[in-house]
Parts: sequence; structure tokens; C-alpha cells
Amino acid sequence: MMGYAMSIVETKQGVEYAGVVRDVSETELVLAGVGDVRQRIPRTSIKSQTTSKLSFMPSGLHANLTTAEFTDLIAYLESLKHAESALSNTVGTPEIIAKATQPVRLQPFLSKPHQFHKPVWFEEHPLIEDVYVLVEQEKARISVIDKRGGEESITLLVDLKEEVHTAPNEGLLGFDFHPDFASNRAYYIMHEIMDGDQRGMAIARRAFGENYLTDSSPKGASERILAIKATTEVHHGGGIEFGPDGLLYIGMGDGGPQEDPQGHGQDLATLEGKLLRIDVDRRQGTLPYAIPPNNPFAGHSNPSVRPEIFAYGLRQAWRFSFDPHNADHLWVGDVGQNRFEEITMVRAGENHGWNVYEGFELFSTVHRRDGEIFVPPVVSFRRSHGLSITGGYVYRAQPDSPFYGVYICGDYESKRLWGITQTDRKLDQILEIGTSPAKVVAFGRDREGSLYVIGYDNGMIYKMDFSNATFSETP
Repeated sequence: MMGYAMSIVETKQGVEYAGVVRDVSETELVLAGVGDVRQRIPRTSIKSQTTSKLSFMPSGLHANLTTAEFTDLIAYLESLKHAESALSNTVGTPEIIAKATQPVRLQPFLSKPHQFHKPVWFEEHPLIEDVYVLVEQEKARISVIDKRGGEESITLLVDLKEEVHTAPNEGLLGFDFHPDFASNRAYYIMHEIMDGDQRGMAIARRAFGENYLTDSSPKGASERILAIKATTEVHHGGGIEFGPDGLLYIGMGDGGPQEDPQGHGQDLATLEGKLLRIDVDRRQGTLPYAIPPNNPFAGHSNPSVRPEIFAYGLRQAWRFSFDPHNADHLWVGDVGQNRFEEITMVRAGENHGWNVYEGFELFSTVHRRDGEIFVPPVVSFRRSHGLSITGGYVYRAQPDSPFYGVYICGDYESKRLWGITQTDRKLDQILEIGTSPAKVVAFGRDREGSLYVIGYDNGMIYKMDFSNATFSETP
């Protein structure tokens, strides 16, 4: 299970330890073994650290329980942690999500199945109609799909295996075209790195060639813009996207371990657990980017506060997007810890709660500060609905569609698709609008605003057909 994998640590003295990473600091690594026995290992004594495919989480734990019984058990155990906690917004955490009368249909976009391995990003080329770009995570490849003239061809844009750290659930995570792509041909990527035994996340720039169909950057020569240390192998980041202001937004997870024991989400001195915003078109001092002067923490009186931060209190912002008709509507899918998944709308300088809150409920008071204002999500999904939220897009393709202006998102594990409407960041309506044939790792969008589902486990892309679907409940 992700986040509960066993780490194998070998010290310079030849001693080997095995356990789940429970805490990491600048000076020591804490492993929890069988019986929750804690081993504190000085970081200066570590020779190597590897992640095993095995987990201390017992296999078949749920075999004798129904899905409902298992989710009820988790909810009960969590309620013991903070017995005083109660839902502060029952509307935002629905027990039952109704299904749409007519669901959205999903049509395979590619002529042949299983053409890609763990795709994570897909979008139409900004200048050439019927040409698309697709990113594969673990293979660290970017491909061009050409469907012009009724034909279909797939060519490799670039293989980045030499500069991207790849492992199960790690690799190439994000991509976006520069707003001025027509003149500078630049594109940006988000990927895992490993410097020695230090994991991290990098944002880098590359460029297309003059034909806008090939890559012109020399092999292994991505220009690194930003590198961020990662505490463990989980929750590194959830995507990049240029906003309507022309600035680059970066989603960074809390970096783990589970439950964020160091409070990264609430710590303004770290970039983990945040949504960042930088200006990649300017340089500032020794930085290869600049801090936008209207960033909420730019020029802060405390020099340890990171000025790149746009918003904080996020656990793992997995895919975010702007509504193209409302520049202040920045939708984020924030992956939860034990009980809730969140869809939230983020604005500058806001604290979205993690790890003090999970959904609308109190999670921990360890890193809570007096006077702090926490902004709740629009929707908090229960475990009966899904296990890992995937943020999507506001549908803006057909103005006469009942889905026009509806935010579309989904769940990676349950494969459910949802449509959401809101007013002043309060939930108006949520419907289950369909089910994906594959695990929903991300959504794609073409130049007309049509939406696509990216199937992580089967390597397929599906176009969402809203033509006969309804945004109304089943009677």
C-alpha cells in the first residue's frame, strides 16, 4: 500500500534496519517496525535507503469484511482519535451521492488498446489541430499523437529516463505549454529526482523545434528551474499549470510520512504541502525564476517564510485547474489521509487545513496555531465514495449542454466520475455522472474544451461524450 511500503536502511557500520518511515528530520530517520518498535537512525550514519515492494500492512486484511463494514471500521477508529470532532458541514460531506439520470459516455480515443504505459498527462497541441501530447510517468517519455486527416500515428517527442528518477509511482508527473508557446516553443515538466539518497521534485524547461512537433533540447539538457527536497517516497507533487496571469502554478504534496508528522502543510518555511506560484519569464538574483510581487508572502517580515507559496495546508494537490471563464476559480483535488478526499477552491494566501483538518473534521492539534483561519473544501468525499481523488476541469465546450459550467472530477480507485456545482465555494449539487473503464489518474482537455479521461492502468485515453447525458438525479 502506498505510504506503508517497507524501507530498508543500511548504515555505514553494516547494520540493516527495516520498517515504515514514520518521521524524518535533518538529523535522523525514524522507522517503525513490527509492534510499532521505533528505530532512530542518525542520517549521517546512513549508507543506503531502498524501498521494498513488501508492506507491513497485512495482506487480505479486508477479506472477511464487506466494503461497507471495512469503511465503517476505518471511520470508527478515526472517530476515537478525536472523539469531540463532528462534521461542521453536512452538505459538503454527503453520505449518498445520487447518480445522473443519463450518464456520460466514454469513447476510446485511440484506435488500438494498451498503447501507453502509465500515462499521466494528455492535451491537444496549442497550435496544431488534431495533434496531442501524452506523458508516461514511469517510462519518463513524452509522445506526440497525430490524428490529422483521419489517420493516427504516434511518435516519440523525448525520452527523459536519464534525468528523471523512476520507480513504481514515481517518474514524470506533469507538463504544460508556456502561454507564449507560439513564439518561444517552450514547455515545462515536473518530475522526480534522486540526488544521492535525497529524493526530490524538479521543475524544468525544454523546447519544441521549429516545426512544433519535435523536441529541440539536447538529450539530458533540460533547464532546471526549481528543485524541492522530498522527505519520503510519497506525496511529492500533483502537477503544474500556467494560470490566466501567465504565472506557473506548482502543486506540492506534504512529502510524507503518512499523517504529515512534521507539519509541512502548516509550515510556511517549507515548500511541501503547498500550491506555489512563480514567474518563469524573469530571473531574480541567483534564482532562475522570479517571485511575483503580488504573491501573498512576498516580502514577508520573517525571512524563513517562502515567498513562492500561493496557498498552503494541502496534503497532495493531485491535479488542479482554472475555470477558463472565472480566473479566480482555481479548483484543486486534494488527496486525503484516512477518511476524506477533498475538492477545494484555492485563493491567494489561504490555509486549507492539512494536517489540522481533513475534510471538515479536526485531524490533529499538534501543528495548530491560535488565530489561524482554515478554509474548508467545497466537497469532502467519504471513503465509501473513493480512495484517491483526481482533480479535473470545468466543462466549457458546449454552452447549450446541461454540463456547461460543471466541474468534472473522479476517483483513481473507485473509477467514479462526478459533476459538481458551487456558489461562493459552497456545494450546490454533486452527481455521479459515470464510471471510467480504468483508474482515473488525470483528465485531459482539447482546444475546444472537450474533456478526456486518462486511464492509468490500461494505458488508454477516453473522450467524454456529454451529448446525451443529463445533469439531473435518477428518480
